[in-house]
Amino acid sequence: MTKPDNICYSHGFNNEHESEALKGALPIGQFNPQKCAYGLYAEQFSTTAFTAPRHENRRTWMYRIRPSISMGDYLPIDKGLLRTAPLSGPPCPPNVMRWSAQPISNIPTDFIDGLTTIAANGDAKTHIGIGIHLYSANKDMENRYFCNTDGELLLVPEQGELNARTELGLLNVKPGEILVIPRGIKFQIEPMNEPIHGYVCENYGAPFTLPERGPVGANGFANQRDFHYPTAWFEDKEQTCCLVTKFCGELYQSELDHSPLDVVAWVGNSAPYKYDLSRFNVINTVSFDHPDPSIFTVLTSPSDTEGTANMDFVIFPPRWMVAENTFRPPWYHRNVMSEFMGLVHGVYDAKEKGFEPGGMSLHNCMTPHGPEAAVFEKASNNQLSPQKYDNTLAFMFESRYVSAHTEFALHSPTRQKANLSCWVNLTKNLDGKAGTQPQPTKN
Repeated sequence: MTKPDNICYSHGFNNEHESEALKGALPIGQFNPQKCAYGLYAEQFSTTAFTAPRHENRRTWMYRIRPSISMGDYLPIDKGLLRTAPLSGPPCPPNVMRWSAQPISNIPTDFIDGLTTIAANGDAKTHIGIGIHLYSANKDMENRYFCNTDGELLLVPEQGELNARTELGLLNVKPGEILVIPRGIKFQIEPMNEPIHGYVCENYGAPFTLPERGPVGANGFANQRDFHYPTAWFEDKEQTCCLVTKFCGELYQSELDHSPLDVVAWVGNSAPYKYDLSRFNVINTVSFDHPDPSIFTVLTSPSDTEGTANMDFVIFPPRWMVAENTFRPPWYHRNVMSEFMGLVHGVYDAKEKGFEPGGMSLHNCMTPHGPEAAVFEKASNNQLSPQKYDNTLAFMFESRYVSAHTEFALHSPTRQKANLSCWVNLTKNLDGKAGTQPQPTKN
């Protein structure tokens, strides 16, 4: 187990990073010399088309002990509760869905076996949409390694600190941070001191990028400098290892006689990274009305329709609420986007009961939702003094596509089938009185 204090990072979102674990392993002035230093193999790893525009192009050159083709044939293995879009399960009802936290199994379970799909949309084979999963593990992956060719993985830890051992180096990630692993990168997930649990967005579409800031200007939201990338680290291990690869929704296993994490040096911009969500610079309302959640977007996967994302990763972190004459929680709404929400810690301001850390909710396209009845009553009558929303971290995977539930999710014992009860006390609010609107304060 590598201690976090011994892990080094480079910085900057989508920068052209370079790193070498052995001095002189990186070629100078070219990528593919006739003979690489130390007898290494040069291998290009691309997660966009070769001819993608320069600002969108993602590729990395790796210098490794053995090329990736040094492996055995793949054989299919059981995929457990892992599923991939398009789902062929039961019809998807337009109900408001909410689940309590899933218990962590006492049976020894590694990251691969602990993946459970809740919902998915689009089609992984056409690189459209997302899969939504939970992860849970109480043991190391040992001599098993994982590679997902169906999409990049966004991990949102809710419980437990983990080490990600990847082809390009090591990252330590804890609750309050996120981890993104590009499509096709080989890795292991190692629980540190306790079982781990969290959420996964499997992004079948365009790789995550930072949202445009628009009128906000050059600062605000997530800053490029705060994204941490690994530095070169490698295993020179000769023993039987298994590479598990997710391909077109199925799991396959190939036997190797060595560790696939044998990259001695690398240069490029397609690499795993992590981000501390506490560094997100919140832009919020200081006058009136609750803002659209788009101002809390950390990462976005664009679609072919401008302004309509394949997936937005949105957070609701600690922040001040100071709006006057305003219903401060989110308004009641219906919209074309599908919203999956999770809670890392604390309480979410619109769901004060029944929505707990590790829990989740799904509100599909045009499914009405909004504050619970008790929240509405309190927010409608509270004194509107400045208030700090502290000790809270909720998030949302928001997608333009309708998410179908898995059979497991629909029938899980953690599904709160009486979820609608939190709105039953919304009474008829037409009392025949016009009332008066407060006027702006004049100096």
